[in-house]
Amino acid sequence: MKFSLQDLKISRPGLWFPTIWIYLVPFNLQDEFWMSLNFWIGLLFVTFPLNYLVYGFNDYNDTYADKVNNRKGNFLFGAKSTKTQLKGVPLKIAYIIVPFIAYFSIISGWEMFGLLVFMILINWVYNFKPFRIKERPPFEIIIQIGYVFTAFFSVLLNELEMLPWQTILYLTLFAFQAHIAGEIMDIEPDLKSGKRTTATIIGRKNTKLIMLSILLIEVFILSVWFQDFVLAGFLAVFSLWLILDTFIFFKSKPYTVKQMKLFGIAMNVSAILSMIWILYSGKLMHPVF
Repeated sequence: MKFSLQDLKISRPGLWFPTIWIYLVPFNLQDEFWMSLNFWIGLLFVTFPLNYLVYGFNDYNDTYADKVNNRKGNFLFGAKSTKTQLKGVPLKIAYIIVPFIAYFSIISGWEMFGLLVFMILINWVYNFKPFRIKERPPFEIIIQIGYVFTAFFSVLLNELEMLPWQTILYLTLFAFQAHIAGEIMDIEPDLKSGKRTTATIIGRKNTKLIMLSILLIEVFILSVWFQDFVLAGFLAVFSLWLILDTFIFFKSKPYTVKQMKLFGIAMNVSAILSMIWILYSGKLMHPVF
């Protein structure tokens, strides 16, 4: 089975940060987790293998929409593949994922096996008929809660403290927000290809307002429930930018490819900085309310 740079593009390295970020949430720098081999194997899994599963299934069923999507065709936002190039992707996914499932199940038991199978099923339901939740608004947003299972995977693999419900709620909103950002950028190609999403139905401005509402709820949760004013400040600045974007700068206008790439780079920089902070502070594992 031959892999190429196209397969790496399919996994969207520029969008690995949600799975990495969520995987790291249960950790604290004081625990010296970096001394554990399982930590590094788990971290490896949530980069290329897991994202190749997620986006490989997505691209396999989305060739027409991707064909007219100008932001695709790079390592930041993903490959622009033909049906011929994607023909062997499901088998490649199996070759990559099965050894990890076997290893994690051996060391963590049947509970881990069930969790990983469930994560695969969520992706199947999202992408394939008769379910194909990705085109059943607003369920294509709601099902993004599946990303939170990356944190459960981290907890189980590394034998960590289970996440408080407040943290689970925050991570759910984080997953919703990340997905909505992608829908906003893809409105034009999705409309052109006939793909139904929440953003194509209610429009760019209304979708931005939903995203803004989620961001403000996150700011409240972080500042009141966790008293994490640093991370809350990150999101407050982002919220302010989104207000200016929605009502002054872009309004309902689409972004250019250059602007979207700039936003993608900014998201990765902010993700790296916030990862360092959550590992240092450990606040997301210790709500005060």
